[in-house]
Amino acid sequence: MSVLFTFPGQGAQRPGMLHALPGDAAVAATLAQAADVLRHDPLLLDTTAALASTRAVQLCLLIAGVAMARFLAACGAVPDMVAGFSIGEYPAAVVAGALDFGDAVRLVAQRGQLMEEAYPSGYGMAAIIGLELAQLEPLVAGVHTAEQPVYVANLNARRQIAIAGSDAGLQAVMVLALAHGASKAERLAVSVPSHSPLFDGAAAQLRADFDQVTVRRPQLAYLSSSAARTLFDPERIRDSLASNMARRVHWADTVRLAWERGARLAVEMPPGSVLTRLTAPEFGEGVAVCCDGQRAESLLALIDKQHGGA
Repeated sequence: MSVLFTFPGQGAQRPGMLHALPGDAAVAATLAQAADVLRHDPLLLDTTAALASTRAVQLCLLIAGVAMARFLAACGAVPDMVAGFSIGEYPAAVVAGALDFGDAVRLVAQRGQLMEEAYPSGYGMAAIIGLELAQLEPLVAGVHTAEQPVYVANLNARRQIAIAGSDAGLQAVMVLALAHGASKAERLAVSVPSHSPLFDGAAAQLRADFDQVTVRRPQLAYLSSSAARTLFDPERIRDSLASNMARRVHWADTVRLAWERGARLAVEMPPGSVLTRLTAPEFGEGVAVCCDGQRAESLLALIDKQHGGA
């Protein structure tokens, strides 16, 4: 059976997330490599004040995911497949061998900057719990206007869906959703309208930056959560990464795909446990765990057992 590494998206961030990584040579080397590209210490990015920036958040998620995966690999624990949520697709691509880490740092810095500059305020995302897509879509369509845009964004689970758009549009849909039977509607810690057509222009700009880097065929199964497909062709991976800010996330479908491909252990890279909670219901008799709060020895033993170790 196979091991899946998952990489969280924006909203999972927390102050001190890079400082909480293992004190290991592989982690130190990853931080040093990021510092060389950014020309400043990445440990300055995970303060409360710094994380108000979309650019800082996305860089922290990239660095944390790659650093933890490299730490595990240095201990002999490697995945058979990877999947990332939104910005998490970038560290997933690095770990799969499709994208150099230095290039990923430059691209993610640009991605975060483009998203932040496009919508510096007045926009964001919200989670709707308890309604299915067929119930939520008409509510969103009834609220959406050019002046008050709002879209369905992330299909996290059958009854857990994120919407993205203007503050007014989000608030209106949240009120309607609760009136139509949603058990919960809340704003997310995301200050931009990710995974909506509002970012079509920014995605096109980022695609031009991707033309300057090499994307390779991955060395293990790379599952794109924006396509809910396993991608091996470098050009398709390039397109998925460049445009995912403007496309829906199909997380539930991606997890089911991993299960169908034989994954029975899903290990979520730091920070947090958001993906573990979303993945577990789709994993049947399998196991979904997060690195946060787990002893390294326990993680290594789980991965070794899944790979047939003693």
